Amino acid sequence: MLKKDKQKVFGGEWTEEHMRFFLDSKSYDGTDVDFINLIRAYQHMTEETFAEFVDFFKEEGHNLNATNLNGETALSIISEHANSEAYANALKEAGAE
Repeated sequence: MLKKDKQKVFGGEWTEEHMRFFLDSKSYDGTDVDFINLIRAYQHMTEETFAEFVDFFKEEGHNLNATNLNGETALSIISEHANSEAYANALKEAGAE
């Protein structure tokens, strides 16, 4: 059973417009916007959609290794979560460190 926060995952077909929505975050505390976008996508996408998003994100010239204010990358945070292996692998395969 998924935890409550993971029940908000959107399914269905994702268009480029849907993907672009997750490139449009704002930073209010100085956190790198690319970090925010990756975490938002992780929180809302299925494993397969997230993998597609990561490729799209990279193709659009965004930074897979962007950090939060503590110097943590999306990969380092996602890797700490249970059942996140596919998400972390998508980032690693795209070149995240």
